[in-house]
Amino acid sequence: MLDIQGLIDLQDDPFVLIDRDYRIVAANSAYCQAYGVAREDVVGRRCHEVSHHSRVPCHENGEDCPHVRVFSGQTRVDLVHVHFDALGRPEHVKLVGRRLASVDGRTYLGEQIRRLAGTELDCDELRMIGRSPAFLACVEHLTAAAQAEAPVLLLGESGVGKELAAQYIHRRSERAAKPFVALDCAAIPESLFEAELFGHERGAFTGCVGRREGLFEQADGGTLFLDEIGEIPLSMQAKLLRVLETGEFRRVGGREIIRADVRLVSATNRDLLAMVDEGRFRQDLYYRIAGIDVRLPPLRERRSDIPALAEVLLGRLGTRDGRRYRFSDEALALLVQYDYPGNVRELRNIVQKAAALAPNGLIGPEHILFPHERDRRSVPEAPAPVPDRPPRMVELEARHIAEMLTRHQGNRRRVAQALGISERTLYRKLARYQLR
Repeated sequence: MLDIQGLIDLQDDPFVLIDRDYRIVAANSAYCQAYGVAREDVVGRRCHEVSHHSRVPCHENGEDCPHVRVFSGQTRVDLVHVHFDALGRPEHVKLVGRRLASVDGRTYLGEQIRRLAGTELDCDELRMIGRSPAFLACVEHLTAAAQAEAPVLLLGESGVGKELAAQYIHRRSERAAKPFVALDCAAIPESLFEAELFGHERGAFTGCVGRREGLFEQADGGTLFLDEIGEIPLSMQAKLLRVLETGEFRRVGGREIIRADVRLVSATNRDLLAMVDEGRFRQDLYYRIAGIDVRLPPLRERRSDIPALAEVLLGRLGTRDGRRYRFSDEALALLVQYDYPGNVRELRNIVQKAAALAPNGLIGPEHILFPHERDRRSVPEAPAPVPDRPPRMVELEARHIAEMLTRHQGNRRRVAQALGISERTLYRKLARYQLR
C-alpha cells in the first residue's frame, strides 16, 4: 500500500490533502509548522478552519476557492489566496491545487502552498492592503515580474501605488541588496533631464560647480524606477533607448564612457501606444521598456479592500484627546460606495479630513466629505452635530494643514505628499492661510 504520509512529507512546501467535504485527510510536516498545529490536531478538521480562521469555506466569503474548482472538474488550479500563519497574521500565498483520485474512485484536492508576501505592501507614505481577487491577481503578477530580469512597465491610474509596486518588485528580485532609485519624470524640466539621468561634469552648464553622478550610476546593480515615463521629452527618448540597449553613457560635459547594470521599472497612467501613433513616444523605446507589463487595478475594482485600507490609513493618524480614531459602520459603508478617481491617494485625503472633523475621534457618515455631493446621493444624510459656531471649510482646512506641518516637523514635501497635492499647491495654501 502506498505510504501517503511519507510521500507528502517529501514536499518542502506545505502540502495538504482535502476531501470533498473540506476535511483534511493528510498534511505534511511543513503544513503543520506553517499553521502552528500538530498533525493529529489538523487531520479531520476543515481546511478553512485551519488556514482561514473561518467557519465557512472561503468561497462563501467572496474568495476564489481551489476546492470548488477541483470538485467542479478542473484538474489543476493556480491562484493567490490569503491565509493566516501560525501567529494569526494574514499573508499572501500561491496555491497550486491538483485533482487526485484514489483506487476506489474517490476524488481529493492536493494543495501545495507557496508563500508570496505579507498582506501589507508598505512604504513610508502609503500602504496597499487587500484580499480582493483583483488585488491578489496583481500581487501574483508583480511576484512573477520580480523573479525575471526583463524591464517592467506598470500601468494604472494616478494614485494606485505604482512606486509601491516598483519597490515590491525590487525587494523580491535578485537585486534587492542593491540600490532602488526613483525619478518622477513629470517633475524634471527638459533642460535638466539629461544631467539628472546621466550626471554631469564640472562646468558642463551655467551654475554647474562640480561633478555629479546621474541616476543610472546611482542605481548600478539595482533598479531604476521612472515614474510617469510618458512625460520624458521626445528629445531624450533616443538617448534613453541607447543606454537601455548598451548600458553605456557619458555624463553631460564628459568624455569618459560609463557603464551601469540597471534594471528598469517604468510606470505611466497614459496610453503609450496612442502616444506612439501620435508621434509623441518612440515605438522602439516602448517595446524596450514593456518587456513585462502589469496593470494595477483602481480602487473601484477592489471595493472589498476599502474598509481595511481606510482603517490602516486612519491608524496612522494616531489619537485625538487620548482616544484612537475609529469609523462607525455607517461611515465605512459610505466609503465603499465612492469611485475614488484619485484611488488610494484620494482615500487617504478623505480619511484625514474626516478625522479632522470628528470631535471625539469617532468618524460618522457626516464627517465623510467627497469632492462632489452627488457621489453620496444614495446614502441618507446623517444629522450633523451643531457646534456653537459652525467652522467654515477654509478654517478646517487651515487647521488640518497646520496639524500636518507639526506632525511632519515642517517638511513641506512630506506634507504635500500626505495631503495628496503638489508642493506648489501647498505653498499657495500656506500663503493664503498665513501659515508660513
